[in-house]
Amino acid sequence: MTVRAVLSLLAATTVAVAGCGASNESAEPSAGTQTGTETPAANCRTLAENSGWYGDNRDRIDAMLAELGTCGADGSVADGAPLALFDWDNTVVKNDIGDATFFWMVRNGKLRAPAGGDWSTTSPYLTPQATAALGKACAATTPGQPMPTNTDLGCADELLSVYTDGETRADEPAFAGFNARRFEPSYAWAAQMLAGWPESELTGFAEAARKENLDAPEGTEQKVGSGDETGWVRYYPQMRDLVETLRANGFDVRIISASAEPVVRVWAADLGFTPDKVMGVRTERDGDVLTSRLVPCGGETAIPYIEGKRCRVNEDVFGVKGPAAFEQQAEPKRAAFGAGDSDTDVTFLTDATALRLVLNRNKTELMCTAYDNSDGRWVVNPMFIDPKKKQADPYECTTEGYIEPSGKDAPLHRPDGSVVPDQQDSVS
Repeated sequence: MTVRAVLSLLAATTVAVAGCGASNESAEPSAGTQTGTETPAANCRTLAENSGWYGDNRDRIDAMLAELGTCGADGSVADGAPLALFDWDNTVVKNDIGDATFFWMVRNGKLRAPAGGDWSTTSPYLTPQATAALGKACAATTPGQPMPTNTDLGCADELLSVYTDGETRADEPAFAGFNARRFEPSYAWAAQMLAGWPESELTGFAEAARKENLDAPEGTEQKVGSGDETGWVRYYPQMRDLVETLRANGFDVRIISASAEPVVRVWAADLGFTPDKVMGVRTERDGDVLTSRLVPCGGETAIPYIEGKRCRVNEDVFGVKGPAAFEQQAEPKRAAFGAGDSDTDVTFLTDATALRLVLNRNKTELMCTAYDNSDGRWVVNPMFIDPKKKQADPYECTTEGYIEPSGKDAPLHRPDGSVVPDQQDSVS
């Protein structure tokens, strides 16, 4: 039976009705618990039984593994292995490691003022209002030196407002002039604000933030500046098992994230990802010191965000250069499997040729696309920790289902041009 036949058979039970009533336990397996099962016929690992998997989602993934995998192979795309791509934040882990690192840097006074004293050099999209606000709030710092944001709450609060809200504390826009399908300026800015540190020192900061957020009880909030922010992160045990099971079946497994690449490398190492398997927001180096200059993709200023994720995968994994990196490639140059949770993931997930796993965080464009499920390859699962409640109102796909390059909402269209109807939330 071909992979298309297997997947079509499994897709007959739609994501809207599969496994109604499944629970969403998220506890780590106890010591000695088997994290994967063995298929006697193939003698290869399948996903561990876990109530966090909704409906027949686990069975569908196992069927894909049986059809596409090669038990025990050393998976490499260069040798023809199927590719599996994972977003990181809120996909492999609960909560956001970019946030966790930025908050730690602010709390510990580790963000540096721009070397030349000009805040516009920290982002090409920072507005004059934001440049002025940051310059005024953080004026006490010597250019190029760490800002005392552990004690200077005014400077800390202005940085947080620009990063978390995309606005100054005076409610003026902080960023402008970017393509919203290829760039998210606050995500990029979190990476750009790491400038001035050698990567070895930054790795130590990221490790400290990681330990702090893993040690903190679930639900912890931390004081950052004068406000409260999320202060904990957890690896999803189900996603750890999925990553390991894909590898055991010969898949080439990689991360594609909109967090700073050096930070993602620190967190991903615990799941066995080597640096060459991690793609994140990249900045140029001055020797071994990070700068605020972004490494472009497809010949333009783009980061791994919506279409920018496709671009980065096409460039790094398949060697597609220039503007063509933003275009969907033929199936041999596409991933077989993808996993994500947000609108930023919709393009690279759509490119996956076998299955596309979505953790439901009520993100409109992604959920409209997944629930429409026009080719039967979408797999929707609740978050494994603290899943979202079912959204009462339908997703407004006919009017707000697509993020335009300008950032405005528009109707979501299928590849054939028809408009995706509004979709009811059914997996939560």
